[in-house]
Amino acid sequence: MPHIQLTNDLPGISGLFAQRPDTAGVLSQLAETLLRSGSSPLSRGERELIAAYVSHLNCTDFCAGSHSAFAAAQLDGGAELVSAVLADPDTAPIPPLLRSLLRVAAEVRAKAAPVSDKAITAARAEGATDTHIHDTVLIAAAFAMFNRYVNGLATDVPADPAFYDVAAELIVSHGYGAAH
Repeated sequence: MPHIQLTNDLPGISGLFAQRPDTAGVLSQLAETLLRSGSSPLSRGERELIAAYVSHLNCTDFCAGSHSAFAAAQLDGGAELVSAVLADPDTAPIPPLLRSLLRVAAEVRAKAAPVSDKAITAARAEGATDTHIHDTVLIAAAFAMFNRYVNGLATDVPADPAFYDVAAELIVSHGYGAAH
């Protein structure tokens, strides 16, 4: 049961957005910018995968489920690939560059401290540019915040896992502005 009284039955951040459209607009725009628009060298699916991975590490079931579905809908390999990454990025069938960026994201999510020189050097050795590293760090930091918002208020997860697939269709087709 959520820690605050909601006037809707929507799960996760969806319920919080419906409750507070003033903050929903700003946070949806942030998600849209980080995960869909802008000139990132990372594909939309890769950016969603970083969000899903950070959410998974933070044990935020709603965000991990949502962004896993969003990533799966946009990546070759779909849900099977996303599951493999969440289980173990070191053995998942992903490019070495993405694997190294997931390590960077994991460090960002773990603590508010500089990412290790080792992780940055490894990412650069796989071809990461300043923009790859910037975007990965910002996505991971933002999802640390989103995850704490969702978990901190003890929001519900969907009763029906198909919720995530329906949400994925909406987000992939219309973006995060359609989510609130």
